[in-house]
Amino acid sequence: MRRRLVLYRAVFAAAAAAVCLSARDARPQQIHRADFHPLDVHQLAQAVDDHYNHLRSLEGDFTEIYRGSGAEREESGTLQLKKPRKMRWEYRSPRVKLFVSDGESVWFYLPAERQLRKTDFRKLDDLRSPIAFLLGKTKLEKELQGLSQAVDQTPLGAGDTLLRGVPRGMSDQVSEVQLEITPAHQISRIVLMEPDGATTEFRFSDWKENVDLAESQFRFHPPPGVEIVEGAFAP
Repeated sequence: MRRRLVLYRAVFAAAAAAVCLSARDARPQQIHRADFHPLDVHQLAQAVDDHYNHLRSLEGDFTEIYRGSGAEREESGTLQLKKPRKMRWEYRSPRVKLFVSDGESVWFYLPAERQLRKTDFRKLDDLRSPIAFLLGKTKLEKELQGLSQAVDQTPLGAGDTLLRGVPRGMSDQVSEVQLEITPAHQISRIVLMEPDGATTEFRFSDWKENVDLAESQFRFHPPPGVEIVEGAFAP
């Protein structure tokens, strides 16, 4: 869980609260990369901020990849986000688990272990929590020091731009955050790099913007017989 502790604080800095998304399926108006000079990071960051600050909800698929200590772990599932600070992560592979927040409380449920962990959102130390802020007030340049274009690396998507920066106040725990930006000013990928060389990567796809999401999706009612552990999530 240590990796998630690190990522929470890191990405919290990466947008006054944020993280990542790509909504290519929402078919927004496409803006060609040629419209921006490759080094005009300020203009690109403002465009990304504006895109997310005008959304009220998002729904799509995610893949989470951790690499470190000679090992690699990949998980995937679906994600729903809704203002304010509401999120629902449904992990489906390789094992089922659920992570839900109503903006005030957070539940983490492991069906195979019959255990539910609950904590206050404000006490949450987890890499997924900053994503809930994405639909709030994003400000990339304020939260990422030295924001610049990563010209030494190739983005995964054709026409995308890769930005890098260091979360303010977190340089001792996170050496760098990379954001892959699409021509439509959406974040399709985030990579968090730790000083020991470990990385956690999020890739997003099939996003739908401003969809109607029921409030019930962001509440959790534990099944009978489930052990409930309350308090801050331990590493």
